Amino acid sequence: MKKTLLLLIFLLPVFLQAQEKYSRTLRLMGCHYEITVIAANQAEGDKYIDLAANEVTRIEKLISEWDSTTQISHVNHYAGIHPVKVDKEVFDLIVRSIKISELTDGAFDVTWAAMNQIWKFDGSMKRLPTKEEVAEAAAKVGYKNIVLDPVNLTVYLKLKGMKLGFGGIGKGYGADKGAALLKSMGVVGGIMNASGDITAWGHQPDGKPWLIGITNPFNKDKLFSWFPFTGKSIGTSGDYENFVEFDGVRYSHILDPRTGWPVHGVSSVTLFGPNAELSTALTKAIFVMGIDVGINLLKQIKGIDFIVVDDHGKIYQSDNVKMNPFQK
Repeated sequence: MKKTLLLLIFLLPVFLQAQEKYSRTLRLMGCHYEITVIAANQAEGDKYIDLAANEVTRIEKLISEWDSTTQISHVNHYAGIHPVKVDKEVFDLIVRSIKISELTDGAFDVTWAAMNQIWKFDGSMKRLPTKEEVAEAAAKVGYKNIVLDPVNLTVYLKLKGMKLGFGGIGKGYGADKGAALLKSMGVVGGIMNASGDITAWGHQPDGKPWLIGITNPFNKDKLFSWFPFTGKSIGTSGDYENFVEFDGVRYSHILDPRTGWPVHGVSSVTLFGPNAELSTALTKAIFVMGIDVGINLLKQIKGIDFIVVDDHGKIYQSDNVKMNPFQK
């Protein structure tokens, strides 16, 4: 009886803390990043959010291809010239990216960034690139031309003009790392939401599960379904966020790395998996592979559930996913 009483007394402070939810939306990794934590008070909540944001920023300063000071920018700069030494964390992320490329037969390719000079979805494009321009850029894409030295932790891109780009996986990785840091510090619940690439843990202060909303691909200001968080991280991609239009034809920002052209046929992919990194990367691959081939692949990967919406609004979902229509 005494041991039980002592145990209850010992645990009591834990249950008295972390009673409120605190959130903040930031601009990180080039997207809207919402960080939510469970904490005892505002000051503690702010501290944890700052720590998570700093962790995402740390990762961005390692892998951004837009910042000339990062390790990845150095790898890209010396493509076709010589190998570049990187941190083990960066090296391991490249290794995992290559494995996803192999799994998807190149539908996901971390060297896709060679095409970001001809395709720009920031409003600056004035014309459609020519077939010759696209073919020239696509010729510099190919994960098989990455040479890794695991002993010296060096990365070498064989072709001049090759570029590593983590836009298809980096947000998910950042969400995973931010969540891992906070969990290691004893934060009992929270959400790292990188514009739809989500890692969550724990539950809301009232004990109810976190509710995750999925954007309607045909009206991005509305949600078409919600899901209770069940322990799986989420990756989401849609053709509604970034695109260009020429002669009445819309070109999505999601490119087929094998051809260099934007993909068609899929409007939204949401995957529930073991971590946001894998889920995020696979969403891009499914866009490229298309409905039939993509869903066939997903059914073969243990632990992955999916919702795929084609460009006609038809919904495909795995057996374990229960749709919950959103109500305001």
